[in-house]
Amino acid sequence: QVQLVESGGRLVQPGGSLSLSCIVSGLTFSRYTMGWFRQAPGKEREFVAGISWLGGRTFRSDSVKGRFTISRDGAKNTLYLQMNGLKPEDTAVYYCAARPGGDVVVNEYEYWGQGTQVTVSS
Repeated sequence: QVQLVESGGRLVQPGGSLSLSCIVSGLTFSRYTMGWFRQAPGKEREFVAGISWLGGRTFRSDSVKGRFTISRDGAKNTLYLQMNGLKPEDTAVYYCAARPGGDVVVNEYEYWGQGTQVTVSS
């Protein structure tokens, strides 16, 4: 069974930093594009960032460019999201997701984690 388990979400002050992790099991990690999504209360789930298999290509949404960095560690089967300069509008449940192939896309992800809560507030 494919499982994606996020961790690292917590309360952080505006302007602060936070690192999220997603441990992936049940698939060949290096053959999947990985992505981070988020969903704020009352809003649709939105794409945050994606990274191709082997990590050679990344894409970030305009709302997080210059602040968030996506990366992956093939040896650990782990996806990361480093978040800097956090804003209250970043408050959301953050989900990791996986899809087969090397393309970085904002949809068509097949597998999803359960999410981790990030709250940005003073």
